[in-house]
Amino acid sequence: MSFLITLAAFAVTLGVLIVVHEYGHYLAARACGVKVLRFSVGFGNPIISKRFTPEGTEWAIAAFPLGGYVKMADEREGEVAPADLPYAFNRQSVWRRMLIVVAGPAANFLLALVIYWALFLHGMPGVRPVLGDIPAASAVAAAGLARGDTIERVADHATRTWEDVNWALLRHVVSGGEIEVFARDERGQVRVHGLRIPREEGADLEKDFLTKLGFVPAKFAQPRIGEILPGSPAATAGLQTGDWVAAVNGTAVADWVSLVKEIRRQPGQALRLQVVRAGQEREIMVTAERQVVNGETIGRIGAGAYAFVTVSYSPLRAVVESARKTWDTSMLSLEMLWKMLWGEVSWRNLSGPVTIADYAGQTAQLGWMPFLIFLALISTSLGVLNLLPVPILDGGHLMYYVVETITGRPVSDQTLMLGQRIGMALLFTLMLFALYNDINRLLGP
Repeated sequence: MSFLITLAAFAVTLGVLIVVHEYGHYLAARACGVKVLRFSVGFGNPIISKRFTPEGTEWAIAAFPLGGYVKMADEREGEVAPADLPYAFNRQSVWRRMLIVVAGPAANFLLALVIYWALFLHGMPGVRPVLGDIPAASAVAAAGLARGDTIERVADHATRTWEDVNWALLRHVVSGGEIEVFARDERGQVRVHGLRIPREEGADLEKDFLTKLGFVPAKFAQPRIGEILPGSPAATAGLQTGDWVAAVNGTAVADWVSLVKEIRRQPGQALRLQVVRAGQEREIMVTAERQVVNGETIGRIGAGAYAFVTVSYSPLRAVVESARKTWDTSMLSLEMLWKMLWGEVSWRNLSGPVTIADYAGQTAQLGWMPFLIFLALISTSLGVLNLLPVPILDGGHLMYYVVETITGRPVSDQTLMLGQRIGMALLFTLMLFALYNDINRLLGP
């Protein structure tokens, strides 16, 4: 069953990414007046094809699914009927050709942006970055961070979840140096800590670098108030996010489970909470509202655990945040690729289709939201990869067109053929590396 889910999730991932990318090329070509002969998902001979009008585009699914293409009327690729010459790709202005080429990667970036926007509107659950037991000899301990601290910012990146901390630190792990970490302690005071990251040559980011630095998440649910529902008994009583609850009606609570248990068993009752806020004790009265769950009447106050947080924004703010997320992911992908070329990051971090299929299956089994986040990440990576100045990729074609704008004439057929051979060799080598890494991950411990 797990294998079937992985296979289905991988097929959906490939299908969505390929269709979106190629449809970007297709829409731009049609907008620029270029005749599109075939829209194919996959390479090789078509298995299924359909033409809705005699002279219209052929829509096809081909045998080899790892890719796709949009075939346009082009005198460099075959004979073009005299009536179609004005609509041939090669006869368009260089700016129109550049627009058609860049539209594919742009569609991938747009897909990621739309997914992040929808998720930010809905609200993405995450684990609040609260530190647990920190190893004494770690970089985190040396920076003065302590157990129970909540990481609120790393350099100029706000960190509401552990995933934010991971992304904020990732680019610093390779280059090393000192960065500022803003953390709120259990008394509510925000302090700035200078975290010194040792530079690591050939860094293998497959390993848990956060744990290596000493960022150990808290392993227990503290009896601490997290998100509070508007208009709930907790909000009416004046409870605040970050409050520690030491006791309920004189009964001590050691963790979140104990706190919830005490509240659930007293529906409709006035509860006297002994709360610690910013290091000072206070007493807060709150009445647990009655709720019927599975036939049982329980008490609730409308507060979540501090360990968990939901990241959500207004529609306009969600646009800004989704654009920032897509941009940050793109820049990080470029930076990691550059550092791989210079040996600063291990090539073991490169993933191939097997690993992508595995992650697709894992995220699909976790739920629709993790799968969409994975899809947005892969879509962004695909957009970045296609813009690299490598012949046969979209970025390679853009490179040719930039040369054309400078020289005033198209790149020669000989140069195109040579570039195609070089590009094929580079991509084949890259695929071999990725496949080798995939096999190592499968066979490794």
